[in-house]
Amino acid sequence: MGFTVQAEAPPLREDAAGALRVGGSRVLLELVIRAFQDGATPETIVQRYATLSLPDVYAVLAYYLRHRSEIETYLARREQQADELRRCRGGQEGDLSEIRTRLLAHRQA
Repeated sequence: MGFTVQAEAPPLREDAAGALRVGGSRVLLELVIRAFQDGATPETIVQRYATLSLPDVYAVLAYYLRHRSEIETYLARREQQADELRRCRGGQEGDLSEIRTRLLAHRQA
């Protein structure tokens, strides 16, 4: 009896916003990669994000290690998008110190 090796695509899917999610979960690829870069083992990552499966985490990390430059480019683009969003939202929020002062005064009353 022979053994057939089958190629498998990494368990990544793109959501409507263009973010990559791992397996069937809502966990972002960047969360898994950053945890791994910070020294977390695949088992620790699965404990941290209970909706992930261990085989999916191993597969995603193997893909990352084989395609590091593409994933790093993706991560840099996501970070840039997050920075842009923070800048846009920062201007909309304005000064919240007045609201904070009123809430503190209300709490003390």
